Amino acid sequence: MISVAEARSRVLAALSPLPAELVGLTEALGRVTAEDVTARLTQPPVSMSAMDGYAVRCADVAQIPAKLRRIGEAPAGNAFRGHVGPGEAVRIFTGAPMPDGADAVVMQEDTESDGATVTVLRSVGRHRHVRLAGIDFRQGQVGIPAGRMLTARDIGLAAAMNWPWLRVRRRPRVAILATGDEIVLPGEALGPGQIVSSNAFALAGLITACGGVPVNLGVALDTPESLARLVAGAERADILVTSGGASAGEYDLVRAVLGDRGMDLDFYKIAMRPGKPLMFGRLGDVPVLGLPGNPVSSQVCAILFLRPALRRLLGLPAEEGSRRTAVLGRPVKQNDQREDYLRASLSIGPDGELVANPFESQDSSLLTVLARADCLVVRPPFAPAASAGDTVEFLPLGGGVLSL
Repeated sequence: MISVAEARSRVLAALSPLPAELVGLTEALGRVTAEDVTARLTQPPVSMSAMDGYAVRCADVAQIPAKLRRIGEAPAGNAFRGHVGPGEAVRIFTGAPMPDGADAVVMQEDTESDGATVTVLRSVGRHRHVRLAGIDFRQGQVGIPAGRMLTARDIGLAAAMNWPWLRVRRRPRVAILATGDEIVLPGEALGPGQIVSSNAFALAGLITACGGVPVNLGVALDTPESLARLVAGAERADILVTSGGASAGEYDLVRAVLGDRGMDLDFYKIAMRPGKPLMFGRLGDVPVLGLPGNPVSSQVCAILFLRPALRRLLGLPAEEGSRRTAVLGRPVKQNDQREDYLRASLSIGPDGELVANPFESQDSSLLTVLARADCLVVRPPFAPAASAGDTVEFLPLGGGVLSL
């Protein structure tokens, strides 16, 4: 068996970011930028008023009250063409360009006007209530770096920078193949000894959430013919993910069939719990990640290996720094040679500290426990017993107090 860290390193080393493609802004949410997005213009292009009021020279209103001659008006979108000289003011509205000669804006609430003159009742400093040219961004400035998964806020910024389309990484196509005679789809009639398939659906959800495109190949029976027929559907995938093996032994049939088709096996079995029987190799140009058939083991392995693999294909960091710390809410026993991932909930302790509470049952078949978990508490190999209040590392799963 190899360590989790070595296995993840070998998976990531075998992958490269996918090519780029152009998409319109309306299709860019959740996509990953393949290059820096730089401003095509300066925003704002000129200095503008941030308030409704009067454009003035701050030197003229240093002593108040100050009576100024009103020489014109500057509505939004229509600049005043003259020059503001000593003792003069221009009626201005939010978003209007600052007149030449003016260097501040007095809010209309701080003035009195009889039409021809305006009396300023509160002094203002230079550039008060003025949005200076380029205060948001300047032409050529990087607004969105390469390798960023775009949010709605990013898309708004790209639009303001005058980009109607963006160059992003192509979404990874991930072929999913479940195996086992005992598997039936949700809603189908269950025969003796059969179970409802959940892995493919959970994997599809994770792939979608990570920015990939799941391609469900179906469920292969425990025969070489069935497995080989469905594997053929993965030829155009960026990665093939299998779930489960044959009844004769975990992954025995999968490895044999894929081996007959030319798969180059990198490793099989890692020192972790849950999820020891994990396989990685390459079938032609397609990387193959073989996950355990146990539902919890499958999902935990997907979080630890498939998620960083997808991030690698999208040109994102592999989340090496995503581990956080909390204090234990209950004691845990000494660990053995396998790295352990305990399903746990998170809460806020009486002193405001983050508390990880491992569930009492850690059986790898309990999907209800995994669904309720907020995190995976990481127990290194041979970690000594830990008491409530001890500090531990965890991998966040989302939800709970982390979503507040």
